[in-house]
Amino acid sequence: QKPPSLKSGTIIKSTGSWYQVRLDEDGTVVRCRIIGKFRTEGQGFTNPVTVGDKVGVLLSEDEEVVGGIQKIEPRTNYVVRQSPRRKHDMHLLASNIDQAILLVTIVQPNLKQGFIDRFLLMTEPFNIPVKLVFNKADLYGEEEMAIYEYLQGIYTEIGHETLLVSAQTNEGIDRLRSLLQGKTSLVSGQSGVGKSSLASRLQPELDLRTNELSDYSGKGQHTTTFAEMYTLDMGGFIIDTPGIKTLSFNYLSPKDVAHNFREFFVLSENCRFGADCLHRNEPGCAVKEALQEGKVNELRYTSYLTILEEIDEQNYWERRKV
Repeated sequence: QKPPSLKSGTIIKSTGSWYQVRLDEDGTVVRCRIIGKFRTEGQGFTNPVTVGDKVGVLLSEDEEVVGGIQKIEPRTNYVVRQSPRRKHDMHLLASNIDQAILLVTIVQPNLKQGFIDRFLLMTEPFNIPVKLVFNKADLYGEEEMAIYEYLQGIYTEIGHETLLVSAQTNEGIDRLRSLLQGKTSLVSGQSGVGKSSLASRLQPELDLRTNELSDYSGKGQHTTTFAEMYTLDMGGFIIDTPGIKTLSFNYLSPKDVAHNFREFFVLSENCRFGADCLHRNEPGCAVKEALQEGKVNELRYTSYLTILEEIDEQNYWERRKV
């Protein structure tokens, strides 16, 4: 039973030690701090609460209303990335989301297809639906359209909707709007994909930050990604994450990676070593067989091997210490 003094709300912004909480009852936004200690150890998270968390807040009646976060409701899901500071820890990016929108473009900047696979590896553990939105369609010539159609084939095949849009010509904007309506969507992408111009097409006063946020810890520069939640006039919310440069997965084991490349996981039933197969050099591997038959995409497989190699390399020195 919740004490009557606790107000429920949602965290819409985090700036390190202060959080902005939107109260359920009237939509007021209150500045809050965390009261007491929420355990982050054991879970391996560097931050105890994140944007999207449902919380219980105790308001204080000072000159400006501030509150203390006293309770965090259980999360339906969350998205994490590797902490910039501690390689084996995870930084919570957002929680309680209905879907993720990954913004990419084939030109300006050129697409790194591996980035899509890395992003999907981040959302897959909770089966969060991902829509791949290809922006700047007005700049695509024949070659770029051919690349788009090829990628659309790969990702539609494994269950991710792809969408071609242009903030300049409005192409695909209505479809994007209908995808976002009434949902809580995490919106992400590498720097330069045109996120802010797309946002202002959807809602003119929607002002997403385009800057990279970074802070100094005395040990050189670390980038900290702070997400922020915005309310959509048409109903729903978007959680914006500043441009993500790279995604690493040192907190995952190779088996976690294998299980979260969804089409590999489906095929692994037929591998000789089943779910233990890492689809590299094992005999009787159904994924390698499907790859040779053209049923598994070569680019996806290359992304997969690259991620496994990175994890092996990062962990090599730690294994030496044992």
